[in-house]
Amino acid sequence: MAPMTTQGRTRLEIEPFTPQALDGAAALLADRHRRHRAAEPLLDPSFEEPARARAAIEAELALDKASGVVARRDGEIVGYLIGHEKSTSSWGPNVWVEAAGHAATEPLMVRELYAAAAGPWVDEGRNNHHVLVPASDAGLVAAWFGLDFGQQHLHAVRAVPAASFGVVPPSELVIRRPTREDLPALAELELVLPRHSPLSPVFSPVPIQPVEEIQAQLDADFDDPKYTFFVAEHEGRVIGSAIACDLTISGSNGSLIRPPKAGFLGYAAVLPDGRGVGAGRALGETVLAWARDAGYPVIATDWRSTNLEADRSWRGVGFRPTFRRLHRFVAR
Repeated sequence: MAPMTTQGRTRLEIEPFTPQALDGAAALLADRHRRHRAAEPLLDPSFEEPARARAAIEAELALDKASGVVARRDGEIVGYLIGHEKSTSSWGPNVWVEAAGHAATEPLMVRELYAAAAGPWVDEGRNNHHVLVPASDAGLVAAWFGLDFGQQHLHAVRAVPAASFGVVPPSELVIRRPTREDLPALAELELVLPRHSPLSPVFSPVPIQPVEEIQAQLDADFDDPKYTFFVAEHEGRVIGSAIACDLTISGSNGSLIRPPKAGFLGYAAVLPDGRGVGAGRALGETVLAWARDAGYPVIATDWRSTNLEADRSWRGVGFRPTFRRLHRFVAR
């Protein structure tokens, strides 16, 4: 790759990422995470250590079709970027730059790194690009926006509530643990998100399973201690549900995104004709109380930015974005 000069600065040289760049890249990632934790201290402090940061980068390099670039100035590593491919059946021809997949001494440097890395990706037909960016780093977010990326998804955390916190749902609602008699209602509630996602302004098609298959899966998981189910009942009818678990069960909330010892609000839904009585908020607050009582200091969740109901609900119960998933589709 050709060297380049930027704004009269000493020449920036961009070359393929090799194992010899790991220590320099790890120092950059550890520094980025240190600054990130100054804004969001609930994140895992261990990634401030270069050795842990290096392990996270090595994990990125081991993923399918991983490739990347590194930037040097006067021989010193000042930036890197690594992308890999996820399931093409879910994402089409794609590249993902995960939370540990990029860092630089200057935010705008990611433009040069992406320019060098993305050409071969697009030449291979992989034109669906994603990147995970610290939500609090306005300069870095702006740099990616300047590359025609837009926000698609949010990862968020909050501390669990104090011991004095109690869930007081509206008088017409009952929040309880479900029984097996509730499985048909739970199966219908699992269809709320895939039916909602293709609509405006989300426009995200999600495969819809037959309700019988969903009910069979719920039946298999119902007694699994890894999952905790809650339902919201209104006038004797189940209108909402939520599922809570340990954050380690979530494959999309790993590495730098995952706080140590965190609970996870994995799913919540309210039937369209059951909205307006406070069921979503009551279920969210119930999961917060569950996380506290289960001994978690932190709880996490994530949602599509364009899912306006989810965005209002989870911000409304105190979740703070930690990482923004940005997306660009290259059409040519």
